[in-house]
Amino acid sequence: MSKMVNLKINGIDVQVPEGTYIIEAAKKAGYKIPSLCYHPDLTPTGSCGICIVDIEGNNTPQRSCATVVREGMIVSTNSIRIRETRKLLLEMILANHEIDCPTCESNNKCELQDLAFELNVKIENVPKETRRRTIDLTSPSIKRDPNKCILCGRCVQVCSEIQTVKALTFSGRGHDTLLTTAFDKGMGASVCTNCGQCTVFCPVGALTEVSSIDEVWNAILDPEKHVVVQEAPAIRVALAEEFDMEQGTALPGKMYASLRRLGFDAVFDTNYSADLTIMEEGTEFVKRATSGGTLPLITSCSPGWIKFMEEFFPDMAENTSTCKSPQQMFGSLAKTYYAKKKGIDPKKIVSVSVMPCTAKKFEAGRPEMDDSGYRDVDFVLTTREFVRMINEAGIDFKNIAPEEADPFMGEYTGAGTIFGATGGVMEAAIRSAYFLITNKNLPDPDICVVRGQDQGIKEAVIEAEGLPFPVKVAVAHGLGNARELLEKVRAQIAEYGKSDYHFIEIMACPGGCVGGGGQPFGCGMEDRAVRAQGLYDEDKGLPKRRSHDNVEVNKIYEEFLKEPNSDIAHKLLHTNYFERSLSDGKAKKKLTHKH
Repeated sequence: MSKMVNLKINGIDVQVPEGTYIIEAAKKAGYKIPSLCYHPDLTPTGSCGICIVDIEGNNTPQRSCATVVREGMIVSTNSIRIRETRKLLLEMILANHEIDCPTCESNNKCELQDLAFELNVKIENVPKETRRRTIDLTSPSIKRDPNKCILCGRCVQVCSEIQTVKALTFSGRGHDTLLTTAFDKGMGASVCTNCGQCTVFCPVGALTEVSSIDEVWNAILDPEKHVVVQEAPAIRVALAEEFDMEQGTALPGKMYASLRRLGFDAVFDTNYSADLTIMEEGTEFVKRATSGGTLPLITSCSPGWIKFMEEFFPDMAENTSTCKSPQQMFGSLAKTYYAKKKGIDPKKIVSVSVMPCTAKKFEAGRPEMDDSGYRDVDFVLTTREFVRMINEAGIDFKNIAPEEADPFMGEYTGAGTIFGATGGVMEAAIRSAYFLITNKNLPDPDICVVRGQDQGIKEAVIEAEGLPFPVKVAVAHGLGNARELLEKVRAQIAEYGKSDYHFIEIMACPGGCVGGGGQPFGCGMEDRAVRAQGLYDEDKGLPKRRSHDNVEVNKIYEEFLKEPNSDIAHKLLHTNYFERSLSDGKAKKKLTHKH
C-alpha cells in the first residue's frame, strides 16, 4: 500500500499517494491546473511551462506536471504572478502558431484554443512572428503542419516511448527548433508506421489525417458510381462521445442510418469481414498447429503492426498470417462477390471504409491490394472524417432512428464486434478455432483472460476438452509492447529453434482499434477502456457470438469461396509481405507468398 502524503492546495487539505504529481493532486482539491504538454499517459516533461504553480519556500514557480508532492507542501495555483506568467507563456506560443481556428481540423477539439479562452488571452495582445513553413504531405495517412506545431513534444514521446518507432524528432535550437523526421525527408519517407498515435496525442491539430472527404463526396454525388461503405467495429463505440451521448455506447443502427443519409448506395459492416477473417485465420492456425507448420502464428489485422514487422522484424514474416485485414477482405469481395450478386459492373463500384485507423489509408494504397482486378478499397475515412461529414450534411445523429445494415455483407456476430478491442481478435479466433478442431462450441465464449488493457502484454494457456494440446497465446497492444514480445520470441527461436507460443495477437495502437489513430482527438487510455467495454457489451447482447455461426459468411463459402483457405480465398483474401528499408520505409523485397 502506498504511503500517503498530506499537503495544502489553495488552502484545501489534500491527501494523495506518495509519488503523485501536483497537477494530479490538484484535481482532488477540485482544481484543474492548465497545461499543454502534459498528458496522463505520457512521461511528464514540463516543456511548455503553462502548468506552473507557487510553492511556499520556493522563490520561483515550479512546473506542477513534473513536481512530486511532499509532506506539508503548501501550493498556490492562481496567484497574480502565476496568472501573469501563464498568460505571457501562452502568448509566446500563440505568436508562433498559425491561427486559422474556423477551418482547422481540430477546431473545438484544440487544447490551445480552449486554454486561450480559459486564461482570457486577447488575440490583439499577441504579436505575430509566424514564419510560413512547408506542410508535409508526403505520407498517405498523416499530414504534418509545422505552422501549427507548438513543440509540446507529445508526438515525439508517443512515437519514441510507447510505439518505439522514433519517426519524429526535433531539430535546431531555441527559436529555430522544429519538429521533423530523419533528414527532414517527410513522414512518407520515414519509418513511420502510419499508426496515427501522434495525431491523437497532438493538442493542436499540427498532426492530422490526410483527408479523403472531398473524394468521397464526389463519388457519392456521381450518378455513374455505386458507392458501398463498411465501418470498423470501433466506430460504433466512438460516435456517442462526438454527439453528446453516453461515452462508449454502441450505436450501429444510428451509424447505418447516417451513412444512408449521406448518400451511400449500400451500407455494410466490417464486422462481417471480421467474422470472415476468423474463418480464414482460424483455419490457417489449425492447419499450422496440427501439421507442423510455422508457429507462432501472428495475427495480421493491424496495418500499423504489419509495416512495423516489415521494417523491424522481417524475420517474423513467415510467422505472420497471410490473411488480409477485414477492411481489405471486404474491399476485394465488394468488387467480385457483391458485384456479381447485384449485377453491377465492378468498374462502377467505389469501395469506402470508415476506420478508427490512419494506417488503413496506407494499407488501402499498398500496390498489391488489387486482387479483385481493381483497387480493393478506394477511400478510407477516419472516425473524425466521418463525424465531419455527418455535421456537414446536417444530420441529427443523436435523434436519428436506427436502421439495419444491407444484406449479403451486413450480418455479424459478437466475435466480429470485439475485434475493436485489444485481445478481441484472439478471443474471436479461439471461439472458432476450438469449433474447427472439435466440431463443438466452447461452453463459455467469454475468454476474459485475454481481455483488458492494464497489461501491455498478456499471456495465457488455453486448455479445453478436445484440444490436441494446451495452446499458449499472447496479446500485445502498442508497438513498444509488440517489440518486447517479438524480441522474446526471436530469442526463443534463436536458442531452441522454436517458440513456446502458438498464437499471438498484435495491435499497433494502445488499447487496440478503440484507440486508433483516427479516433476522436485527445483520447486517453481511460477513454479507450470505456469504448472497449461498449464492444464487449454489444457482444454479450448479440444472439450469435461465434464467427462460424454467421449465416452470410457461411453462404459466401457455399456460393463463391468454396471453403476457408481455398484457392479463390487465397487469391482474394490473402496477401504478401515485403521487407522495408529502415532509412525510408520503402519496400525492398517480397518476403512471403500466399500459398
